[in-house]
Amino acid sequence: MLNKENLLSYLLILFVGIILGAGGLTLTRRVQPAQIVIQPPAPTALPDPTATPGPLHVFVNGAVAAPAVYELAPGSIVQQAIEQAGGFIAEADTAVVNLAFPLQDGMQIYVPTTAETAEQGQTAVTNPVVRTEGIELETGDAETAAAPGDVVDINSATVADLDTLPGIGPSTAEKIVEYREANGPFAAIEDIMNVSGIGPAKFEQIQAFISVGE
Repeated sequence: MLNKENLLSYLLILFVGIILGAGGLTLTRRVQPAQIVIQPPAPTALPDPTATPGPLHVFVNGAVAAPAVYELAPGSIVQQAIEQAGGFIAEADTAVVNLAFPLQDGMQIYVPTTAETAEQGQTAVTNPVVRTEGIELETGDAETAAAPGDVVDINSATVADLDTLPGIGPSTAEKIVEYREANGPFAAIEDIMNVSGIGPAKFEQIQAFISVGE
């Protein structure tokens, strides 16, 4: 038979058991925390690679020490091309050359002599005679040269027609007509060098713009 003390002990144990059971049930019903998901940032789009510009190839001729085709870095100017060609010769008319003019690939820079510019009645010009593939880009106050595709027949051209050729002024144009009338038609374009005042340098300047007809 249980005495009073044992009964109290049993009740106390039962009470503690009920408390522990209730606490365990509460813990099992507790809401579990949401799972933490780490989202990496989207990759940054890289710009498309820019093509590296290639070197420039420029033909420098006329009154320079070493006429030739030269290779220069992108962004170069006329002054650098002239330096590559050994600089101006004594006869060069440096007043017509704009040394700050930017270069383009395939460009031709022709430096005239003082005699050539004087013959055309030119004053000091700030832009050079510069051509790309035979097309005149800048001539400043110089006489207008033949446009690309305009070929002058030296056997039938008038003084005005001949005056449109690069490096040919009115006086030289008249000499060409006088020579033609005195000696007959030119057999080849090279024969124009028989005219007084037209040498190899000037012929090189105009040969792409002249013909002797068909």
